[in-house]
Amino acid sequence: MPLFNVYPLYDVTPVSGKGVYVYDKNGTEYLDLYGGHAVISIGHAHPKYVEAISCQVSELGFYSNAIQNPLQVQLADKLEALSGCKDYELFLCNSGAEANENALKLASFKTGNSRVLAFKNGFHGRTSAAVAATDNPGIVAPINAQQEVTFLELDDIAGVKAELEKGDVCAVIVEFIQGVGGLDQGSAKFFNEVDKLCKANNTFFIADEVQSGYGRSGKFFAFQHYNVTPDIISIAKGMGNGFPMGGILIHPSIEAKFGMLGTTFGGNHLACAAGLSVLEVIEDQKLIDNVQVMSEYFIKIAKTIPQIKNIKGKGLMLGLEFDFEVGDLRKRLIYENHIFTGGASNKKLLRILPPLTVRKEHINMFFEALIEVLPEVESAEELQAQKI
Repeated sequence: MPLFNVYPLYDVTPVSGKGVYVYDKNGTEYLDLYGGHAVISIGHAHPKYVEAISCQVSELGFYSNAIQNPLQVQLADKLEALSGCKDYELFLCNSGAEANENALKLASFKTGNSRVLAFKNGFHGRTSAAVAATDNPGIVAPINAQQEVTFLELDDIAGVKAELEKGDVCAVIVEFIQGVGGLDQGSAKFFNEVDKLCKANNTFFIADEVQSGYGRSGKFFAFQHYNVTPDIISIAKGMGNGFPMGGILIHPSIEAKFGMLGTTFGGNHLACAAGLSVLEVIEDQKLIDNVQVMSEYFIKIAKTIPQIKNIKGKGLMLGLEFDFEVGDLRKRLIYENHIFTGGASNKKLLRILPPLTVRKEHINMFFEALIEVLPEVESAEELQAQKI
């Protein structure tokens, strides 16, 4: 049976990984500066992670949410302690899209409204309400388009105010650092004002931390760079270091009710063991401190390269913007230099999302390769322009 062909694939077949490296079927070593869309937070095959999953699956991998699962409580307590989100409550699911879907559903339940405010170039997932709140018509089917979503520009505080005062909005959902959209950010003033307006208009403020959470921005959550208090925080990618996990942190002012939310696989024993090990490694290895140091080092070098026109993002959620599309550059880095990087809807942006364990020597390897291939890419671009 053939696979449903929805992914354009690079001709690379990883079979193992260790730290910031992956190895293909031929034994070729690749430096992973993309982490499978920011999923690999503590490095491939971290020994503590492997041990936690192995021990748990040998005892009990799964049972439903109809029984007591102390691992969920341990995970919630550890997450509260490391994130600083005191007294929030945790609902566990399986992915970022599910996290945002449940966040939007909960907001609609509690406010009695159905319209959502989202922002241009935002990406929140591919499930029904989450994809409707994603600014990409190409992935929104007619069944999704029935959702009521209004898209605004980041920093359009007047637009947010006008829409909220109509009284029919259940939630404002925002990435504090946009991921797929190209690492754009609103201003501190904008986020602070949105938070105040939501609270004044019976509207939930949802922080989509699916990609930017778990230390990637240099703080545990990206919203913590600002003076805001989200009603709901969605999490996923770095949460399980590759094991499918997602969740929402829910402000204590929001009351739960039996049956309001639910999931079969979310928060299962194996997922919780994976999630706990990730938090323990982040704490024990002081990885958020490492993010800050490595980010400063990366940006310092990037500023010396004239072809880089703009440096975007925070922490280890970074983008390098050029005056040409980076598709060929990414291919050369993969096939010639054996380095994984990422793209974005902004075709001129190279995304860098390495494991939080990345070191200076890995950053040096990347920039040495980049400086080597840039003249070749620029020459190819010039030739193409002459043909046009």
